[in-house]
Amino acid sequence: MAGFLLLFLFLFTNSVAEEVSFGIKQHLSTVTRYGASKGGHDSNYASAPDGCVPIHLNLVARHGTRAPTKKRIRELNSLESQLEMLIREAVENGLSLHKLPSWLKLWKSPWRGKVKGGELIPKGEEELYDLGIRTRKMFPDLFSDDYHPEVYTIKATQVPRASASAVAYGMGLFSGRGSLGSDHHRAFSVISESRASDTMLRFFDCCQRYEDYRKYQEPAVDKLKEPVLDDITKLLSERYSLNFTRQHISSLWFLCKQEASLLDITDQACGLFSPSEVALLEWTDDVEVFILKGYGNSLNYKMGVPLLADIVQSMEQAIKAKEEKQIPGSYEKARLRFAHAETVLPFTCLLGLFLEGPDFRKIQTEQPLELPPRPPATRIWKGSAVAPFAGNNMLVLYNCPANSSDQYFVRVLHNEEPIAMPGCDGSDFCSFKDFKEKIVAPHLKHDFNTLCTANLEEPVSEPETSTKPRFY
Repeated sequence: MAGFLLLFLFLFTNSVAEEVSFGIKQHLSTVTRYGASKGGHDSNYASAPDGCVPIHLNLVARHGTRAPTKKRIRELNSLESQLEMLIREAVENGLSLHKLPSWLKLWKSPWRGKVKGGELIPKGEEELYDLGIRTRKMFPDLFSDDYHPEVYTIKATQVPRASASAVAYGMGLFSGRGSLGSDHHRAFSVISESRASDTMLRFFDCCQRYEDYRKYQEPAVDKLKEPVLDDITKLLSERYSLNFTRQHISSLWFLCKQEASLLDITDQACGLFSPSEVALLEWTDDVEVFILKGYGNSLNYKMGVPLLADIVQSMEQAIKAKEEKQIPGSYEKARLRFAHAETVLPFTCLLGLFLEGPDFRKIQTEQPLELPPRPPATRIWKGSAVAPFAGNNMLVLYNCPANSSDQYFVRVLHNEEPIAMPGCDGSDFCSFKDFKEKIVAPHLKHDFNTLCTANLEEPVSEPETSTKPRFY
């Protein structure tokens, strides 16, 4: 008997420890806030090697934390009425509701009555404003010149949350540098292309072949997620004595992500799920992102080639300015872009980040990759790390005159942290020559217009998976 009690106490203690140590805010895939993605820690930016000076910065950033879209607001409004119906049916059938959390019995959608959505919220503004301040602290020499739109180019998509993110970032970056108000703000330019022709930052909207692929593939992705949703539907139906459906669970998981990221509420919808269930739901989101926006299909990232080419061109211009000893203020020192997860994810894949060496060789030859492994197996590909709200890639070009072989080097910072580039033998500091030859050149053989007007029936790489759904 004493042995049984000891075993029970051990299991109970470990269960409680798991609940306490599990940080739900870090497991929300691409709905994760920037600070949560970084674990609340400051950036561990490493200074450049001695004798190396940054001469140009490229930034590709996702917008900050945003409100749910109109479509998702309607889904949450529908969930509210459906939960009321489920509870009423349970009472009519004489079922006990003592296990049901009290909040659920009276829950109303926080977005009830809203007719518009998707806007950048104050937390999102703060994410980009603070990122701008930190950028200037990391690279004070790059941002020492007086502001000019041709020295510090800022671009955003026409979607308001992206342009608002650019403004918030610029306010932080140039804070104290102007004459506006007591905080000495200054005006700055943000350039946008039409949605219909923005092949640089909204290539996913301009690529008909990708739109066809995504429309064709989404049902297969839903099918892949069904076993997890069905298992959790059964568990929660038994746990709370409500006749949940797969759609209820999907909507409750979405509510959990919105509450945790936007409202800092983790003990309502998120509290319905155990840590192991959250891990599985997070995995289904990550798999969806992998297939439809990431390494699951080479088309996902190949269509981002115009952006990659623009970045290389900006670096070549910076090298030319350095070689010609152009005077400060006469050439560009930073090109700063603000867009979406659908931009950041493919661009991250073009760089070959979050891959092991063998997988990098596969994407260079456009071979299929295996899907991220299901929990409890560990995986590199996590939406919360790859593209959280305000997620970003910085490509810093350095001049290293003391180096006898190569004078120009590229460092990639992902979410402000130096990250290994498999294409540069796992280093985060790569000669510009190797960067162009090993990482960029294999992709630049593709032409955007040819790629995006090709027939969908042509063979496209598909991710390898034991369940073998068809991916085109």
